[in-house]
Amino acid sequence: MSYKSYFKNKKITLMGLGVLGRGVGVAKFLADCGAVLTVTDLKSHRELKQSLQELKRYKNIRYVLGRHDLKDFKDCDMVIKAAGVPLDSPYIKEAHKNKIPVEMDASLFAKLSGAKVIGITGTRGKSTVTFLVSRILKQAGRPVLVGGNIRGGSSLPLLKKAKPGDYAVLELDSWQLQGFGDSKLSPHVGVFTTFFPDHLNYYGGSMQKYFNDKANVFKYQDKEDFLVTQRKFLPVIRKFYKRKIKSRIIAVSSQDPPKSYKLKIPGEHNRDNAALAIGVGRALRIKEAVIRKAVENFRGVPGRLEYLNTVRGIKIYNDNNSTTPEATIAGLKALDLTGSRNIVLIMGGSDKGLNMAGLLSEVKKRCRAVVLIEGSGTEKIKPQVLKIKNIAVHRSRDLKDCIKSAIGMAERGDIILFSPAFASFGRLFRNEYDRNDQFVKIVNGLR
Repeated sequence: MSYKSYFKNKKITLMGLGVLGRGVGVAKFLADCGAVLTVTDLKSHRELKQSLQELKRYKNIRYVLGRHDLKDFKDCDMVIKAAGVPLDSPYIKEAHKNKIPVEMDASLFAKLSGAKVIGITGTRGKSTVTFLVSRILKQAGRPVLVGGNIRGGSSLPLLKKAKPGDYAVLELDSWQLQGFGDSKLSPHVGVFTTFFPDHLNYYGGSMQKYFNDKANVFKYQDKEDFLVTQRKFLPVIRKFYKRKIKSRIIAVSSQDPPKSYKLKIPGEHNRDNAALAIGVGRALRIKEAVIRKAVENFRGVPGRLEYLNTVRGIKIYNDNNSTTPEATIAGLKALDLTGSRNIVLIMGGSDKGLNMAGLLSEVKKRCRAVVLIEGSGTEKIKPQVLKIKNIAVHRSRDLKDCIKSAIGMAERGDIILFSPAFASFGRLFRNEYDRNDQFVKIVNGLR
């Protein structure tokens, strides 16, 4: 059965349209396939204005906005839920009660495509490893699709391009892996990069619940599949997962790649990321020379320790996608090569219930100054930042003022690092992509 036939005339409830572009991509795909589609979202028409504008030509979409209706979850053939739907959602319970299949974008693609799926998850490093692996496959001349948790990237529309035997490299966050768990499905190659506290506001403070979703990247693998992870994180995985792992485990360290590899991406954490990608390449029997060429030519992912500009002798880096303390710590360590405390850090945003003690310790050791962006997390951490001796602290009203203040506090030879350590929700930004774009636009406009 073709993918169009699979969806044609089916009554489908799409739960969550959102503003990141993924929901829009799924809605367009389903509407083009001839589905009878209901799009429901707790956000209002005004909040979803841009997403709705992209769908205005479709006549086979009905909208329920600002609320959800139970009837849309019992009078349909399928529910496709977006990432972040609450674990105890009464609407998903209603669908299950009525024996209606509940699917998710990435896992449904994996079921229908016939592609060899390489799934990458972890608290940090997902995007870098995803694009490194895809670069290795392309260098080897193998057909590859990239999807999952990437900017504007919906996975279902990849069915238009996918052919059996193609490789699909999917960045998978814990929410998307819920869909794999519901379908009792794991990728052929699962990559587990790191595991640190994150999204604990969603998981009720439970690291075990957070891990349970992540574990779907390997939970349903068999002996023909691969789990690639860091050697130092394998004990963490075994601590949370008490059963036997059935797949072949490839445990790597930052010594793979060898020191002879000349990486263009800075930091010890990126040597770990490169090692994971090399592990995938070796599992797929790609020649070492091909892997090396791809890894050495990789220049990184936008928003992850991305060099943008030099102003008055001050280098400015964009690390927008660092939304946890561990990610910001990795950025500080990567750029602080001299130990001279020459970093001005721009950080702050919406609270996710994470412990900031380790980050504060690194700030004390590595930063000349800190500029704080407003947000609920900023309010919690500000008193502790102010207590750090010999560090200038400034709180700014918006991102433009943050950058202006950071330049004023820096000296020639210093580094300005934008690495928020918090989420982007709040008054200043629509989402993390908006935060990224605002920062890049302002910095690239500096003389």
